[in-house]
Amino acid sequence: MIPQELLDILVCPVCKKSLTESQTGDSLKCAECRRVYPVRDGIPILLVDEATIDAA
Repeated sequence: MIPQELLDILVCPVCKKSLTESQTGDSLKCAECRRVYPVRDGIPILLVDEATIDAA
């Protein structure tokens, strides 16, 4: 679980929009460009090469 204070300042490195945490806490998703960034050991991996694009 990522603290809300950190989520408030994290943005997508591509489009600069805010990110939301998944219900399981294992990823962060950008609602604008639909990129999903993994969270490993509580650390968000905000690398474009590591992101996947959600179809929905």
